[in-house]
Amino acid sequence: MTELFETIKLYFSFSFVTYAFIAGIMIAIVSSLLGVTLVLKRFSYIGDGLSHTAFGAMALASVLKISHSTIFVLPVTVLFAILILCAKENSKIKGDASVAMISTGALAIGYFLMNIFSPPANLSGDVCSTLFGSTLILTLTKTDTIFSVIIAAIVIILFLYFYNRIFGLTFDEDFAHTCGINTKIVNIIFSSVVAAVIVLAMNLVGTLLISALIIFPSVSSMMIFKSFKRVTIYSCVFSVTGTVIGLFVSVISGTPVGATIVVIDIVIFTICSVISKIRSL
Repeated sequence: MTELFETIKLYFSFSFVTYAFIAGIMIAIVSSLLGVTLVLKRFSYIGDGLSHTAFGAMALASVLKISHSTIFVLPVTVLFAILILCAKENSKIKGDASVAMISTGALAIGYFLMNIFSPPANLSGDVCSTLFGSTLILTLTKTDTIFSVIIAAIVIILFLYFYNRIFGLTFDEDFAHTCGINTKIVNIIFSSVVAAVIVLAMNLVGTLLISALIIFPSVSSMMIFKSFKRVTIYSCVFSVTGTVIGLFVSVISGTPVGATIVVIDIVIFTICSVISKIRSL
């Protein structure tokens, strides 16, 4: 046990590990905040769709030789988030169809561009790292960490400011509109915030595992708690716990960061499921 603590102390003496934990905790908080509403509104698939869109934008940024890809990827993903929302209201193209079309199209175009215009030496490795997560979270600079904290802080402030409106839209959008809430504007803001969180989370768990980071803590919290407020709070607790433990295990044992965090989230979900079953008995 003493040796373990010495190892942890040694790792935390490096600034990049501290940066990884700060960014990871902030991403975990904001993803779980939005995840509760997405799950309750049956919009969990939007996270998956936008993550594929972000992958396509990242590939395009690589082709265009844009050094700071986030500056390009973030507005593109936000734009597609709004397009998905508008398509949801279109009678010809329903929400699930638009998400499937945009996500698979962006994924295919991104991989196509990476193959044709900018073939790196290890294309398969780069794509696999982007999709399933890599050690990118462990290579964050101080500037990257500050940027992540600022974006996360903006998301938290917006969520708290629009909390009552989000609560209304989550359970009864028509009633919220009747009460005078501009549901279209709030939905656009919410979709934009979700897009920003997904772009941040790509550095943590990879494109294909983002939905797990959003969904598992929220569903785990719903297994035990019933009120929207308590579910949201404990979703954050479970998300941060899973991220911190996952980062610890990944740093110490050398396992993939994204996959390790998701595995820990699955364990937390299993524990919550067992507790829920025991309480029901």
